[in-house]
Amino acid sequence: MIAVMEIRLMREIRFSLGPHPSDPAKAAGCSERGRGGNAWAGAPASDALAPYLTLRAVVMGPVDPKTGYLCNIRAIDSLLRERAVDRISEAADDPRRRSRVGAEVSALWDAVHPHTPPPAQLECLSLWLTPHLAFSVCRGDPSMVSMTYAFEFSAAHRLWCAAFSDEENLRVFGRCTNPNGHGHNYIVRVTVFGAPSSETGTVVDLGAFERIVNEAVIDRFDHKHLNEDCPEFASLNPSVENITRVIYDKLKDAFAPAALARVRVYETAKTYAEYSGA
Repeated sequence: MIAVMEIRLMREIRFSLGPHPSDPAKAAGCSERGRGGNAWAGAPASDALAPYLTLRAVVMGPVDPKTGYLCNIRAIDSLLRERAVDRISEAADDPRRRSRVGAEVSALWDAVHPHTPPPAQLECLSLWLTPHLAFSVCRGDPSMVSMTYAFEFSAAHRLWCAAFSDEENLRVFGRCTNPNGHGHNYIVRVTVFGAPSSETGTVVDLGAFERIVNEAVIDRFDHKHLNEDCPEFASLNPSVENITRVIYDKLKDAFAPAALARVRVYETAKTYAEYSGA
């Protein structure tokens, strides 16, 4: 007997909220707006000063043993374009809705989820306003919306263990144990989650979110030598794993009534650590 294999599949569409060059009044139907053109870059496209957004769906289910498909990705494209793109565009044009991003993403889930092509199930739906800011709803509790926001700081560190000899430090940490240290441009992705406010439609005020992370993390660590300048690492080796845990601990109680879901820190484009609490 062949075991049923379940797998997650991600598909995203990119689209502009601006007028299409060939139709300044905007085409009316989502399927028409997504047809042809350059869907890789964004369809519908726009040559106006208008934002491009990304809508990402993750589905889960068994793989068909004949086709090797969970589902045809064209079916996911059609689902997102037919059920979501016009709704997002309408919300962006409505002053009462455009700032209620959390509530709008929750409503997108309600519009898309029932129409997911079987046997796939919609696991997560994420709207990326920029490559660094996203709002997501997931199947476990679709009444909750998560917000992920990226920050950057530059810092130097030295990986070194006092209990090791110089030879052992060099063997374990290599060039990263250079006595004068070395630097990274760290990318910090902070994700919080909660029910959108009935008054504002948001999970957490973005300005307050920025202030909290900047004061607790970025201003503290940016352009510092972590070993020498930051008491958090006076006796704690500033590996990316430990940096991630320290940042999580600084933020874990900072966003009430929203909750901190996870912190991800990229040390390089090839390496990140992520922590979601004990």
